[in-house]
Amino acid sequence: MFKIGYRTLKTALGAAIAISLAELFGLQNFASAGILTILCIQVTKKKSLQTSWARFFACLIAILFSFVFFEGIGYHPFVIGLLLLFFIPVTVRLKAKEGIVTSSVIILHLYTAANITFDLIINEIALIATGIGVALIMNLYMPSVDKKLKEYQLEVEDRLSKIFIEIEEYLLSHDTSWDGREITETAAIINEAKTLAFRDVENHFMRHENLYYHYFKMREKQFEIIERVLPIIASIKVTVDQAEIVADFIREVREAIHPGNTAHKFLVKLAEMRNMFEEMPLPETREEFEARAALLHFVREMEQYLVIKSQFKGMSRKNEIKAAGAS
Repeated sequence: MFKIGYRTLKTALGAAIAISLAELFGLQNFASAGILTILCIQVTKKKSLQTSWARFFACLIAILFSFVFFEGIGYHPFVIGLLLLFFIPVTVRLKAKEGIVTSSVIILHLYTAANITFDLIINEIALIATGIGVALIMNLYMPSVDKKLKEYQLEVEDRLSKIFIEIEEYLLSHDTSWDGREITETAAIINEAKTLAFRDVENHFMRHENLYYHYFKMREKQFEIIERVLPIIASIKVTVDQAEIVADFIREVREAIHPGNTAHKFLVKLAEMRNMFEEMPLPETREEFEARAALLHFVREMEQYLVIKSQFKGMSRKNEIKAAGAS
């Protein structure tokens, strides 16, 4: 379905406003103000501010270079190439490479005029200020992403719960019908969520972190452990008493998957379960020994899984509001 995003709307509206203002101010080449606005509208406020400053700075350098090369050597296409040969490395060195394309527009304006005057320089600076200024104003509005981040959180927790259900069922019945699609889905959701959470940080000048970002980083580390233990679980070919105990523990952990922090409670239960294993009779067959060894390995990995969660301060309702609404 055809869809117009908010950034597209801002770009179209911003370009129209910039051109209208430049024409209203009686500036020459007023349409170029729209080009500047289009180039300066970015996905985040911080990125927009950074690129806008780089473009403005690069344009000032371009005006200086244009005056030196065009007035000093002449107005010839060869001189444009010579100018760019020096201008581009200098701009990159001064960390304003985002402004190279924008500056090229200004350079061509000055070249076309064939006579650089004070009034023409003022005109170009006014064009730059109009185009960049409108872009910065348009970028002041960024839609809230807290609803989407909450959706990602619920999706991740749902996928983790389903993965634990499959582990639980395998331990109890050795069912191998699972296709594993939740694995790829979880990885994709976590990556998308982290990107969105980081973008939210970039849209707030006074915010340096996002609680959701830390949450998804925590889930990413836990997910790495889950990926690591799946082959261990799959190696268990016989049913042992310890498998039922572990399955019950997995069920409890699964039912408690949420953004809060209850990991300490399960770490205590995990320690009790390991003590219980030590008191149980030794395995009688090699298959039973290998199964119990695999379960013990799994329990150790689950301990790390819970330790990671215990280090996360949790997301109460108050934390979620702070993560979503602070600026």
